[in-house]
This record gives sequence, structure tokens and C-alpha cells, in this order.
Amino acid sequence: MWPWFVIAVAVVAGIFLGRPGAGDVVPVIPVIHTSAAPEVVVHVAGWVVAPGLVRLPEGARVADAIEAVGGVRTGAQTHGLNLAQVVVDGQRIEVPAPGESVAVQEQGGRVRINQADAGDLQSLPGVGPVLAERIVAYRDEHGQFEAPEDLLDVPGIGESKLDSIRDLIILP
Repeated sequence: MWPWFVIAVAVVAGIFLGRPGAGDVVPVIPVIHTSAAPEVVVHVAGWVVAPGLVRLPEGARVADAIEAVGGVRTGAQTHGLNLAQVVVDGQRIEVPAPGESVAVQEQGGRVRINQADAGDLQSLPGVGPVLAERIVAYRDEHGQFEAPEDLLDVPGIGESKLDSIRDLIILP
């Protein structure tokens, strides 16, 4: 019961001793507004336990998204996935089944530009080892390509090169 006594004495002392005058500083107690942490929604598909949409905290990684759907199924080809990549809202993460490639689509040989490694990128016309490495390095440094025109920021890719590969790439 003594804590109430201490509080009462402190209040009374504050009334008599601490009356703010014109020049006194009155401490302000900040009000902290709590809100839900920012989230992203990603679609995890392919060779995983329970494919579908998952909500993750902003800053989550591909590995977190895969874990949120129960992990990969036996034989999944994760070697082509960047498990450390930060996911973005609306992203689709495709985990290939045994024998599939993460970056190259069988229909027409289209390349998933945001998942392709340098070897996959070399399947595009006019993209050799040096340019393929530049694309991967640029993507690793700046994040995923949002539109085909983002490739113009990669040294060595101009309008004509982009026009020659535009229909052969898949985004996001």
C-alpha cells in the first residue's frame, strides 16, 4: 500500500513546489502511436508445400517467403533462386520442380530477367558473358527490374539491344 502514499506525496509536492511559472519548462510526454509494421504480399508458387499468397514484414527475404508456405518439396531446384533477395510487394517467387530451370521458360525460351543467372542471360540474342555479368551485377546492386526500360541503365544496353530482347524477357 505504500506506493500509493509515495504517489500522493509526489503529486502534492508537485502542486506546491512545481507550479510552472512563465519561464519554466514543462516536460512533455510524447504520445507513441503504434501501427502495424509495413507488410508486403508475395505469391509463392511452384514446387513448394502450400503455394499461395503470403504476408511478410517489409524487408523479408525470398527464404522467408518460402518458409511461410511450408518450405520446398523434395527435389526443388533452389540453386537458381537468390534466397537472400529482399522481396517486394506483388512479387511472384517461382520454385522450380525437379529438372526445371528457375529463369528460362520452356515456351519460346523466354528469360525471367530478375531470376536469371549469367548463363541464362546469355541465351538472349547479343548478350555475351560480359553483358550478362553486368546485368546480374546491376540487379544485385539496384534491385529487381520493374520494366524492360530499366535495362537501359545497364552499361552496354541501348535502345536497339533492348528492342532485340524485349519480347524474350519476363518481368517481374
